[in-house]
Amino acid sequence: MSSIQRTAVVTGAGAPRGIGKATALRYARQGWAVAVLDLDEQAAKQAAEDIASQTGAPVFAHRVDVADEESVRLAHEAVAAEVAAGRLPVVGALANIAGITSPVPFLETTLELWNKVMAVNATGTYLVTKAFLPELIESGWGRIVNMSSVSAQQGGGVFGKTPYCAAKAAILGFTKSLAKELGAAGITVNAVAPGAVETDIRAEATSPELEEAITSGIPIGRQATTEDVAAVITWLSTEDAGYLQGTTIDINGGAFLH
Repeated sequence: MSSIQRTAVVTGAGAPRGIGKATALRYARQGWAVAVLDLDEQAAKQAAEDIASQTGAPVFAHRVDVADEESVRLAHEAVAAEVAAGRLPVVGALANIAGITSPVPFLETTLELWNKVMAVNATGTYLVTKAFLPELIESGWGRIVNMSSVSAQQGGGVFGKTPYCAAKAAILGFTKSLAKELGAAGITVNAVAPGAVETDIRAEATSPELEEAITSGIPIGRQATTEDVAAVITWLSTEDAGYLQGTTIDINGGAFLH
């Protein structure tokens, strides 16, 4: 399989300094066509324009609310229409990156917050995977990479608290179970668990003092860049990673070893 013949679908890829956009850009640089999906339609279109101009790859943008089944259906249909029209090659990889955090102490959480965090992170991963999985099975080859977090492994400690940790832990179980189901179909399903990553969302929500404290606990001496995470996600989508199934790759600079 030559990756130039496949499309990578990336959710949460609109933020200018986010893991999703960095991943979409890296896919394109490695010869993939890319479908950029994001809740912010304008951001998705801008990201697609940026990626296409930098790489010359076919890039398609569409709005999606990953927590809404109808929105996911429409996004899938839009991508499928591009494939049918020959503007995108067949889908070969799915990177479930869209997510939200919850830096709220447990007793201050509401059911509404809990449901929202679970819906975007866990249910969103389920809905998008279910929508795009049939064509991966039909083609007999595919790569699914799900975004978890070190918070799921160590019970928080970076930024998200209990709802976020629970949702990201659900993704780990989802990944392992689906990996067992799909191995014989030629599809790998793996997860990544980043620690602290330099993104606009975190920079806007924390203080320089907190960022310094977080960094001081990382043996490598710095936080991850979005490119650090994107490199692992895209590698998991290659032929070389074809014997990794149901794994979780830690990207935390040694901050959490287990």
